Amino acid sequence: MESGVVVGRAISRAAAGAVAAAIARDAEAYEGAAVELAARNPEQVGLVLGGVVRMLLEEVHPDGLDSDDLQAVLKRCAVDNIGWFPDLDPTVLVLLLTAALGVHPSEEEAPRVEPAAMARHAPLLVADLLAVTGRPLADYLDAALAEIFLVQTNELP
Repeated sequence: MESGVVVGRAISRAAAGAVAAAIARDAEAYEGAAVELAARNPEQVGLVLGGVVRMLLEEVHPDGLDSDDLQAVLKRCAVDNIGWFPDLDPTVLVLLLTAALGVHPSEEEAPRVEPAAMARHAPLLVADLLAVTGRPLADYLDAALAEIFLVQTNELP
């Protein structure tokens, strides 16, 4: 069984590769990195990348988010990526954004999305938001992993 640190590093490495490929619009490299990311535990990948997306959203919108802000993020991400990533699904992007913000619709409300689709779309959102901040991904990955570690440590009896 892998330790949390090893798992976190593996997710970070795969996420960094996918985000770099998304920034470069390199479909072949992106597919390989997304497959590596999807091979990891979906819940753990979701925690890490959801944390990164949330932190990026908070930084880009320090005064809070409204529906117009979220629509702008979705539109920009979709328009910028559909040309090189034809499998882009705006519904998956919406679900990723809402999950990163802590909104989880019931199973009856939300469409069923495969974990692999989530892993293939999350780096697109991260790359889009990173372009706005200009900061390196490693800062956000480290912060997300530290936050997860802190929460999990505090939950231990």
